[in-house]
Amino acid sequence: MRVSRQKAAENRERIIDAAGALLRANGFGGIGVADIMKAADLTHGGFYGHFNSKDDLVAQACRKVTAQAATNWEKTAAKAPENPYAALLTRYLRPRHRDEPGQGCVFAALGADAARSGAMVQDAFADGLEPLIDLLAKSAPGSSKAERRRKGVAAMAGLVGALLLARAVGNKGNKEFSDEILDATRRELLDAGKR
Repeated sequence: MRVSRQKAAENRERIIDAAGALLRANGFGGIGVADIMKAADLTHGGFYGHFNSKDDLVAQACRKVTAQAATNWEKTAAKAPENPYAALLTRYLRPRHRDEPGQGCVFAALGADAARSGAMVQDAFADGLEPLIDLLAKSAPGSSKAERRRKGVAAMAGLVGALLLARAVGNKGNKEFSDEILDATRRELLDAGKR
């Protein structure tokens, strides 16, 4: 049975959305095409009608997730015009973000996987990272554009690293230590932003 172009486009978006959540929750190797298609409520056989490879899907899912993140970050910054930098740091380094990897930061969830992937996935990561760093840099204090950019890059690295470590030490079994990582990083990044 042939589907309309509109239905095919809707199916493609369902696949990308399912992949975005499942990949962040399970990693590249922890989830297969069949699992993604099942989560999208589609048959496995239809996958290659939409994507050339799993890497193609991963790259597209990463692009969509990072675009959504940039939109969310813009909203966060706009709601806190007096100190958007602090608002962004606080929003990112919260326990809920740590506790929901399938809905959280793609960089913390999949950074190590992307580092071992091909150019298609790495390009998607780089393209998605730039707008977030730009938002941090734009909101960071500093006397020059170069200084704010440096703070934005450093803050992004600190955010992702802190979230990754907070998850790694066991946010369920060792919550105090995990919370300490989030809080200490937020405080240090805020203090560094004042210099």
